[in-house]
Parts: sequence; structure tokens; C-alpha cells
Amino acid sequence: MKSIKEIYRIGHGPSSSHTMAPARASEIFLSQHTDANAFRATLYGSLAATGKGHLTDVAVIDVFRQADRQIDIVWEPQTFLPLHPNAVKFEALNDEGRTLDEWTAYSVGGGALKEETPKYLHEESPDIYDLTRMTDILDYCDRQGMNFWEYVKEREQPDLWDYLGEVWQTMCGAIRQGLSDEEVLPGVLHLKRKAAKFFVRSNSMTPSLQAKGVTFAYALAVAEVNASGGKIVTAPTCGSCGVMPAVLFQIQEKHHFTDTQILRALATAGLFGNVVKENASISGAEVGCQGEVGVACAMASAAANQLFGGSIAQIEYAAEMGLEHHLGMTCDPVCGLVQIPCIERNAYAAVRAMDSCLYSALTDGRHSVSFDKVVKVMKQTGHDLPSVYKETAQGGLAQHYHS
Repeated sequence: MKSIKEIYRIGHGPSSSHTMAPARASEIFLSQHTDANAFRATLYGSLAATGKGHLTDVAVIDVFRQADRQIDIVWEPQTFLPLHPNAVKFEALNDEGRTLDEWTAYSVGGGALKEETPKYLHEESPDIYDLTRMTDILDYCDRQGMNFWEYVKEREQPDLWDYLGEVWQTMCGAIRQGLSDEEVLPGVLHLKRKAAKFFVRSNSMTPSLQAKGVTFAYALAVAEVNASGGKIVTAPTCGSCGVMPAVLFQIQEKHHFTDTQILRALATAGLFGNVVKENASISGAEVGCQGEVGVACAMASAAANQLFGGSIAQIEYAAEMGLEHHLGMTCDPVCGLVQIPCIERNAYAAVRAMDSCLYSALTDGRHSVSFDKVVKVMKQTGHDLPSVYKETAQGGLAQHYHS
């Protein structure tokens, strides 16, 4: 299992799988063919189905344009390659249009890339965690008398904490940016931003309602920044990037936790996200939105419970509930944009994370269904979902929005 830095990628929205990863794949392929003047990129499956709404073509073209190279985009939304629904084939062409070299990359969620046989991804980070199931990690931490964040510290390089500091500052910056922006979001939906209004209205409410209202506002703020292509952190994806910041920012603001405590909470949350990524998927195109917003809720639930003094058993229980109660959630973005229902889902998942944290805090941490079992069920549920409900914009809300 790789570094939790892979869960927290700093970049620009609106999509880690459809924007960030294809842009990185473009950079990699271009760097191998600096002498070629023409290129072709063929987008397959879900990457093609919602690519225009997710600005996939814009991200790819921009990379080649900056190098003064021309690239043609071919769309194949009905063709699904075997390794993953999000696939792109790059071709370097000679002056006659013949293929000199080709490379197929898969965007597997959260900005990560894979290839069927090793070719250009030699820079990918090594595995640094020998334990990949939360049950085993829980047992290890219990025997060693350590917290989850201490296990992360034991396995990661010392520079992790500086990186998480940058992650936290980027998250906070996205909240502040989102609360100050009020113009209509880009795209054919002409969706009005809500974060600033939610924040103002929340501050006039009673204290009990205010906490929930500002959490809504913070999650909306980050999700709206993402939808407009702003700078955010995948946690674990762009589409779910508002959940973690909203929960942690509201908790720190209200309860005055230090940045050090917040970074430790981020480490624990990243560990839970990493386990899901290793054993199932965080890709909406592969398992639906349960793998994005559901995992974000689990991560935020764990982080919050740790901050409030939960035992490792209670932390695991909070994360389990955060994911369990998102099982079966489809990914059906209207018009292929990361706006409806994505933005609202971030807000609801943030509040649900706080509820999972509280529920677990009232228990002794013992429960019937482990986090690992829920991850296994999530993977199977995702594979059983029809493809129209997995980031194709062809089913569910996307199909019925205008009817």
C-alpha cells in the first residue's frame, strides 16, 4: 500500500480522474516523444462519456498546446477497456499520420494512473505499508499501544508532515475562496453558488443549528471551487473534496484544536482512504459515488472521532458507519459536470460524518460489521451497478433531470 500522499493530491478541479490524471498522463507521454509534432488521444468508456463536462479534452489539449504540439481527441464512450472504465490511448504520429508509438493509461481514481504492462510509469511511488486491511492495522496498533496516526508516522517519510501542512493550508484556502465567490458556476447548468449565502444565514441561527449550517457552507465552498476548476485537495477525489475540509475546519474553529492535531487527524483519515483504495476503489467510474463521497465521509468520520478523543476501536467504527451508510450510491452527474448532485452530496456527507463520529463516541467501539467487510461489500456493490450509474451521465438523475 502506497503513501497517503497518493490520497491527498493538490491540484485543480473539477475531476481527479477526468482532469488531473489525464493531464498528468499527457505530460508523461509528451516527455517521451518531444520530437513528434502530432498526437492523437482516444478517450474510452466513462472517461469519454463525461469527458466534455469534466474538461478532459481541455486538460489534455492544454498540455500539448503549452509544448506547441497539436493533438486530436477521439471520443469512444461505448468502448470499455478491460482494466478500468477510464482509459486513454495516446499515439505519437509521423508527418503522414502513421503511429510511431502508442501508450494506454488508465485513470483509476483520485488522480492515480495505471498501465497494463510497465512502460512509462516508473516514477510511481513504492509500497510502504505491509498491512493493507484495517482489521490487521487495528490489531497491530492495539498491541503496540499506538494510535493510527502513529502507525502512519512509523511507515511514512518524515517529510509527510510538511506535505500534510501544505494540504491543510490548501483546504483552508479553498474554503475561504469558496465563501468569497458568488458568481454563477461555469457550464450549461448555470448553477448558482450557495456557500456564501449558507454561511451568512447560518450565523443567524441558534448555536446547535449554526454548527451544522456552517459545515454545510464550508463543504459547499470547497465543492464549488472544485466545480469552477479552482485549487483543491483530493480527499480522496476532486468530486468529494469538500467533505474533509468542512468537518476539520468547523471542528478546529469551534474547539480550537492545534494544526498539529489536525495534521494527525489527516494522517488517520488518509490511512482509511488508502485501505479502500487498495482493497476496492475510489473511482466513481468503477464503483459509483460510494467510492468517492462515501469514502470521504468515512475519512472525515475517523478524523473527527480521533480529534474528540476516540479510541482506535471507536475511530474504526465511525469510519465504518460513514462508508456503510453510503453503500449503493450511484455516480450520475447531470450533463457530466461535477455539480449536480455532487456539490450537495459533499455538504450532506460532511454532516453525516459528524453524526457517525457522535454515534461511535457514545459506544465502546464494539460493533458487528468491520470496516474491511464494508469495503468488500462496497467493491461488490459497485461492480454489480449497471454502467449507466457509474459516471457516464446516462442514468439516474442525469437521465431524468430535464424530464
